[in-house]
Amino acid sequence: MGVLSNLEPQKVFYYFEEITRIPHGSGNVEQISDYLVEFARSRNLEVIQDALKNVIIFKEATPGYEAEPAVILQGHMDMVAVKEPGCPKDMRTEGLQVAVDGDRIYAEHTSLGGDDGIAVAYALALLDAQDIPHPRLEVVITVDEEVGMDGARGIELSMLQGNRLVNLDSEEEGVFLTGCAGGARVNCKLSMKKEPCAGTVCSLYIGGLLGGHSGEEIQKERGNSNSLFGRVLRALSKSYPVRLIHVEGGLADNAIPRETRAELLFSPDCGNCQKHSENMEKFGIPEMLEKLKNEIAAELASKDPGFTMRWEFGGSEEKTAALSVEDTRRAAAMLTGLPNGVQNMSADMPGLVETSLNLGILKLEEEGLTAEFSVRSSIESARDALIEKLGAITELAGGTVSVSGVYPGWKYRADSPLREKMIRVYREMYGREPRVEAIHAGLECGLLGSKIHDLDCVSIGPDMQAIHTTEETLSISSTRRVWEYLLRLLAEKEAGQS
Repeated sequence: MGVLSNLEPQKVFYYFEEITRIPHGSGNVEQISDYLVEFARSRNLEVIQDALKNVIIFKEATPGYEAEPAVILQGHMDMVAVKEPGCPKDMRTEGLQVAVDGDRIYAEHTSLGGDDGIAVAYALALLDAQDIPHPRLEVVITVDEEVGMDGARGIELSMLQGNRLVNLDSEEEGVFLTGCAGGARVNCKLSMKKEPCAGTVCSLYIGGLLGGHSGEEIQKERGNSNSLFGRVLRALSKSYPVRLIHVEGGLADNAIPRETRAELLFSPDCGNCQKHSENMEKFGIPEMLEKLKNEIAAELASKDPGFTMRWEFGGSEEKTAALSVEDTRRAAAMLTGLPNGVQNMSADMPGLVETSLNLGILKLEEEGLTAEFSVRSSIESARDALIEKLGAITELAGGTVSVSGVYPGWKYRADSPLREKMIRVYREMYGREPRVEAIHAGLECGLLGSKIHDLDCVSIGPDMQAIHTTEETLSISSTRRVWEYLLRLLAEKEAGQS
């Protein structure tokens, strides 16, 4: 018996729990893709698995629905796989430990993958059913959406008969999404080499932040641990001969980083600092760190009240590999100059972010310092201008920039038979109007629209909270209501049909 076996709709939660047992973080989708193929073949459903591991499954219309327009159901099979500090689980080889708390499903110590495992579960429950009326179903499940929409970019869809697509990758019930921003991944790199040096090591931790999805929650102005680290490093490097030994922050370019860990070296051969930790007091380094901590905490008091910064000094008898003082200053200057967060709000849709970026990953490796951004904008030229700005600042610091995973925005369609039908069905079921919106987060609909002629698309989904974090939850009651809505939508014939 599964943890979710007593929940309704039973088949949906059965398949959702099955999915959570299979490791399926972005870039690690072979097992889940093969599971989907085996599911289809065991039910004699036509299935296509391409070289990227995208999966397309077809199910013919039930009797009486043969003349109805085919419906494409679409989601992605990968998840943002993150875990709490100290969690021993290997998310590349182990499944999740799901649990229930009232109306919410969560995973112990890890992200849940409701984004977008629930879309896959809905699709499998529909494909498995023998008693649900529906038109021809064309289920498209892509790979690696969370790291640049690589699956949607590379998928071939010329075999599809339908042009009406219900995307199941949204996180708020009763909201019909009909447009989204485009975006890209931008990698800013400073090539620098470490050199051996002795001195006093400072271990620095910035954390306690809320994090969140960089498209859905960027307007909340939560703390970005990587950007905050750049601010601290800049302040230290202006006053002391400090060398960067190590830094690592963030897990995905599209997730606001919650914590950054670094090691710094205060070296006696570069100035007036002494090797032993007790001499740090003499030069006011703890006082500066305390001052920075208090300033940042005050700035984030209402937006991100859990912010914390900790440090610990320790002597270093042996020489440690670290960047030079000059390279550390250069890295600090670049991190301080690189923008982060909301850049512009939409002039056409009040409250909608137009252009933003998120410094999602920061790390110092053998080849140098890398800062990875997710850049988003509903205006293509604004997106490209922001990418150019990142490039200019990085080049001034002596670095290079590479751009990947560029995806187009999804433009609102004025004439949408699918949207009108979905609104009508929703109104009949609930006696109120759904909210029809565009969002700043990226969806695959823009890319799919370049592959499906005259695509008519709406995105929906059940209530989820804190996606891409270890606090992610999925609402049980909302999952049931969205399932019931899907069944009614598929059963509803076009006007004039009996």
